[in-house]
Amino acid sequence: MKKRMKIVYAAGPGNVIGTFDYWRKGQDDPSQVSMTFSGQFFDVCSTLDAEGYLIASPPEKKLLKEDRFLIEHRPMLLSQKSGLLYYLGQILYELSIVISALRFRADVVVGNSTLCFFVLSLLPKLGIQVIPSLHCVLWPKYLSPSKTTKLLMQMNSSFFAKDCLAILSTSEDINEQVNKITNNQSRPIVNFLSTYRRNEFEHVTPPSLDQSTFHVLFAGRVEANKGVFDLLEVAKRFKAEGSENVVFHICGTGSSFEVLSKQVEEFGLGSSFILHGYCNKPKMRQMFSLSHVVIVPTKSDFCEGLNQVVVEGVLAGRPVITSSVCPALSYVQEAVVEVPPDDAGAYGDAILKLLHNAEFYQAKEQGCKKLQEQFYSDSHSWRESLISILKVFNQTTGTK
Repeated sequence: MKKRMKIVYAAGPGNVIGTFDYWRKGQDDPSQVSMTFSGQFFDVCSTLDAEGYLIASPPEKKLLKEDRFLIEHRPMLLSQKSGLLYYLGQILYELSIVISALRFRADVVVGNSTLCFFVLSLLPKLGIQVIPSLHCVLWPKYLSPSKTTKLLMQMNSSFFAKDCLAILSTSEDINEQVNKITNNQSRPIVNFLSTYRRNEFEHVTPPSLDQSTFHVLFAGRVEANKGVFDLLEVAKRFKAEGSENVVFHICGTGSSFEVLSKQVEEFGLGSSFILHGYCNKPKMRQMFSLSHVVIVPTKSDFCEGLNQVVVEGVLAGRPVITSSVCPALSYVQEAVVEVPPDDAGAYGDAILKLLHNAEFYQAKEQGCKKLQEQFYSDSHSWRESLISILKVFNQTTGTK
C-alpha cells in the first residue's frame, strides 16, 4: 500500500493560519489580491492527498493542527539585526526547518527564498528531497554581488546544481542568476506566475482620457529603494513646468512614510502628491478605477521579485511605467513603458508621453488586454508547477 506523502512548506512572514481559516471555508484570503502561495499549498496537499506542514515567520508564535495539516507561526530570530547576526539568524532558522522536517518524517521540503539554501543540502543526505521556491532575484540585477553575497552564492551553488529535486522560479532574471552560479548545470527549473481570480478586477472601470486630470498610481511599500522619492522629484519638476494636471496617488506605508509626508508639505505638493496610506482591497479597486497609469519605479539596489503591482496594473487595464529592475517586465512588455533604472527624468517623460499621445496610450491599454489571460490561468500557477514536480517524484518513490 502506498504511503501518504508528507510535505513541509517553509513560507515567508505572512499570517498563514489566517489564510487557512479562509481556505477551509472555500474562500480566498481577503487581505491579498493574488491567490496566496500558502492557500495554493493547501490545494496541493488536498489534490495529492498529502499531509502538509506549513511553517511561516510572523512575529508571534502560534500553532494549529487540523486534519491533514500542521500549521506553525515561527518567528525568525535576529531578523531585525544586520551583518553577521542577520545571517546567523537565517542559518539558525533553516536548521530549525531541517529539524522539523525530520520530526515530521517529511518526504519533501519546499523552501521560499533565503540567502542560506546551503543549509537545506543536509536534507537529501537524510532522505528528504528539497524544492526551492525562488520569488526574488538572488542579488540586485544591476549591481555586482557584495563579497558576502558572492560567498553565500558559492555555498549555495552545489545546492542548486546537485542537491535539490527541482527549482521553482518566478522570472527569467532569477533563472539567469541560478544558471550563473551553477555554470549552467542547475537542476530543472520550473517557472510559475502570480495567479489571480477574474472577479478581483471585474469592477475596475476602464480608464478615461477625457478627464482634465491625469492620475498616476503608486502602490506598495513607501521606501527609498521602491523609488517614492524619485516620484517626488517628478512631481516637483511638473510643478515647476506648470504641468499641474498630473496627480500622484501613493498607496501604502513604510519606514519612509513620515519623511515623504514632510517633504510633500515642504514643497507645497499636497494637492498633486497625495499619500493615502494603507489601502484595503475595496479602496485599491477605487484607486485603480481613478488612475490612468500605474508606476513602479523600484531602484536598482533592490532585490526585486515579480512585483505584483506591475501585474495588477495590467489586469486593471492600466499602462504601466517601470524599468527592467522589475522581472515582471518580460511577461508584460506590450503594456509597459520601459524606462532606464533610477532615471527620474525618464519616468517623468514617460508620464507626459502617455498623457499627450492618445494613440500611444491606447496601444499600451490594448496591450494590457492581450496579456491578462496568463495571470488567470491555473496552468501557470505556483500550485500547478509544484504539483507537476511532485507527481514525477511520486512515480519514482511509491508515495501517493
